[in-house]
Amino acid sequence: MAEFEKKVREILRQNKCSFVRRGKGDHDIWFSPITGHHITVDSKIKSRHTANAIMKQSGINHKF
Repeated sequence: MAEFEKKVREILRQNKCSFVRRGKGDHDIWFSPITGHHITVDSKIKSRHTANAIMKQSGINHKF
């Protein structure tokens, strides 16, 4: 099964999104300057649907 967390974090960094803090459990909070919103990113993303939802929430036009 594919793991998407490294790819998602790399794409977020390339698009100037910044890590804000650790969240509850194994989640991280990121800030997207594109949308001006905070995004919750799980540390174990195993579904491409979840990865695509994070990209959509961050305002980045990327599909897995």
